[in-house]
Amino acid sequence: MSQQMKRLAIITARGGSKRIPRKNIKEFLGKPILAYSIEAALQSGLFDEVMVSTDDEEIAQIAKSFGASVPFYRSEKTSGDFATTADVLLEVLDEYHKKGMDFEVCACIYPTAPFVTSAKLQSAMDKLLVSDADTLISVVPFSYPPKRGLVIRNDRLVFEYPEFLDTRSQDIEKSYHDAGQFYLFRVPGFLKNQKLMTGNILPFELSELEVQDIDNMVDWELAELKYRFMVERNGAQA
Repeated sequence: MSQQMKRLAIITARGGSKRIPRKNIKEFLGKPILAYSIEAALQSGLFDEVMVSTDDEEIAQIAKSFGASVPFYRSEKTSGDFATTADVLLEVLDEYHKKGMDFEVCACIYPTAPFVTSAKLQSAMDKLLVSDADTLISVVPFSYPPKRGLVIRNDRLVFEYPEFLDTRSQDIEKSYHDAGQFYLFRVPGFLKNQKLMTGNILPFELSELEVQDIDNMVDWELAELKYRFMVERNGAQA
């Protein structure tokens, strides 16, 4: 079995959530929000295994009920507030290695990313595999150029980058930020760098209409509105 398993999807879903209690399994338009990430990964047909990394028994049971595997629980070290995504991924890969399972390509999918679809994962994987990149990251453009941003210093507004004071917004190079949805990476490069945001990285651009940070209940409601719009526009499965 270990010789055949080449691609792994890792969905990171710890139990702790300060701002929205039990966020990773809170109901989102009829089912636990975690289910959307699991179903997208499974339906893509890209992965030999779709697993959920968690420290929480209830999350594990829900993950299994939607078809994911939970072959082991997170350690205390990777369950705390200061553990990074890279820490979690390294632990998962190490645990599989101990079981004789090694992978060539992995996906890291966040549990509160209902906008991730099987089609997006397939397109992203195709883009990564025909390239020489180590990593592919889903990104979204800033709605307003950060280089035209203002900061407050000594109780006064000033341009953070005064050299762009007279530059038209449309003449400033477009900037992007991490969409917080998914990453694809080649395992050897990741194990060498031990970070996702370094090395040879490909962008996978997403529409602002299909990206939403979910840090509070207003964000949650916005995400539901955007998801409904995505379903209506694209015919995605709710």
